[in-house]
Amino acid sequence: MTTHFITAEIDLQETPNQLHQAIEAELQKRGEPLRWAITRVDTQQQKAHIEAIVTNTPSQ
Repeated sequence: MTTHFITAEIDLQETPNQLHQAIEAELQKRGEPLRWAITRVDTQQQKAHIEAIVTNTPSQ
């Protein structure tokens, strides 16, 4: 198992619940999220910037 620090940019959603689901879906593409945080919100571009730690299991 390896851990990776990643950043992602997510479009802001209409509700906090939709934003949470969009973040989780994006992070799942890159591994299993251990923790993540919204570190910046750009209201002009309607983007949330995310920093996360994810784990990956090497393929055998």
